[in-house]
Amino acid sequence: MCPRIAFPVLLAAALSAAVPAGAQSLLDYVGECVPFARAASGIQIYGDAWTWWGQAEGRYQRGRVPRVGAVLAFSKSARLPLGHVAVVSRIVEKRVLMITHANWSRFEGERGHAEQDVTLFDVSERGDWSMVKVWYRDRGGLGSSIYPAHGFIYGTPDRDAPATVRKARPSAELTARQPDYVGSLIDAYASR
Repeated sequence: MCPRIAFPVLLAAALSAAVPAGAQSLLDYVGECVPFARAASGIQIYGDAWTWWGQAEGRYQRGRVPRVGAVLAFSKSARLPLGHVAVVSRIVEKRVLMITHANWSRFEGERGHAEQDVTLFDVSERGDWSMVKVWYRDRGGLGSSIYPAHGFIYGTPDRDAPATVRKARPSAELTARQPDYVGSLIDAYASR
């Protein structure tokens, strides 16, 4: 958890953490998923990823329908003891998304790197994004694990939100100019 610091100081720290000194891009980031998701989405929530869903209540609108720029809050689980957060970069079809996130796959044996336009597949029985599979670079396709998710946190302040909660402005680097939609669909449906 971050200590209580004035909002402008926290915002500056989050942005400088997400774009390291000398980096030209948010995608150069190496670190945890939380500071990356905060900088990429503009949603100002702090603390472990599994706490984001609860913290968003009364601050940001939440739901089960994906929107570009929304944060998908993964639940705490045995495989994700701190949860995970990822930002929706593209909606491919009803049960297939692309996300941009950090600290998932390994790059040259090292975790923490940012990944853009990664396939995410809804495998829940009701089609409500409560259970998902995520593309895993180490396997070259969707991982075999299924992860529970709370839902999507939208960058729109809740109607009862404090006046300090502002509309989030997602990064322009959430998605590539030509993401691989076909590859995304093949990844999702080949793993059924």
